[in-house]
Amino acid sequence: MSVTCLTTGGAGFIGTNFVHQWIAEESAPLVNVDALTYAGNLVSLADVKTHPRYTFVHANICDTETLRNVFQKHRPRFVVNFAAETHVDRSIDGPENFVMTNVVGTFRLLEIAREYYNTLEENEKAQFRFLHVSTDEVYGSLGATGKFMETTPYSPNSPYSASKASSDHFVRAYCHTFGLPTLVTNCSNNYGPYQFPEKLIPLMITNALEGKPLPVYGDGMHVRDWLYVEDHCRAIRTVLQKGTIGETYNIGGNAEMPNIEIVRLICDLVEKYQPEIEHKPVQSLITHVQDRPGHDRRYAVDTTKIETELGWRPLESFESGMSKTLKWYLEHQDWVQAVSQGKYQRERLGTGK
Repeated sequence: MSVTCLTTGGAGFIGTNFVHQWIAEESAPLVNVDALTYAGNLVSLADVKTHPRYTFVHANICDTETLRNVFQKHRPRFVVNFAAETHVDRSIDGPENFVMTNVVGTFRLLEIAREYYNTLEENEKAQFRFLHVSTDEVYGSLGATGKFMETTPYSPNSPYSASKASSDHFVRAYCHTFGLPTLVTNCSNNYGPYQFPEKLIPLMITNALEGKPLPVYGDGMHVRDWLYVEDHCRAIRTVLQKGTIGETYNIGGNAEMPNIEIVRLICDLVEKYQPEIEHKPVQSLITHVQDRPGHDRRYAVDTTKIETELGWRPLESFESGMSKTLKWYLEHQDWVQAVSQGKYQRERLGTGK
């Protein structure tokens, strides 16, 4: 059986980094299926476009016929499902797209994978894995202490996290009911290269470089655990190779930080790497705006399971990861301009209006 890896959503932020890392560090082929919505862009994959081990298929994961053809043609050993609508603010403004992609799309992908899996020989079945990439937001919100564990009950608070929670449950059900060898990873907030500039860190970097306001929701004391995207991709590959079928693994960067401190750090790094910048102090651009409806106060994940059972640990600290991220955006302003040509112009989203 071919050891081909099939990714869905590989033109998005995390998927793009996974594709680059796979092509650079693995020897097996990779097939990337992506619908190319606003957050998925082939500009991010220009470096691998002509690589002999890379294949791109333009399709939505709700398109069962195309998915069936992809499975039959490429005979994957691994399926990694990145395909998702991910921005909480957008889920507040328009929840239906999140239900269609995250719930219905995952269901249809599972159905095609189950159909394909049942045609495999026993030795091929032993090698097959379906890994579903999810979020720590399915667990809800934490108080001042404690961390999410794999056994933490689900308590999603936004349409986005509710849609991801539903897809997680479908993946688990397909393992327990149909015997499909699935794995689920729940990650904390990612940051790094190729992140669409609607998310906190790239938005703050881009606005700071241009002297635009840096909007901070509420008091800015909402806490997240930040995970450098390349560390996350290494974790996914580790779970694919070593994870126990049917299990969930939490992936985090062990880097809790309030939003306001992140924005201040970005301001300091912009001044450090762009000393000639005109609008100083950059922190004067910080503007507190009305909070997001239902904004979860704190997330943090316990990574003991993946560290002790599979031997994975993040290589980047928040400081080293942020330095790499800022340098990347400084060196890739053409990429920012290329992916920002659509309808999104860094306006406020997620007001619920």
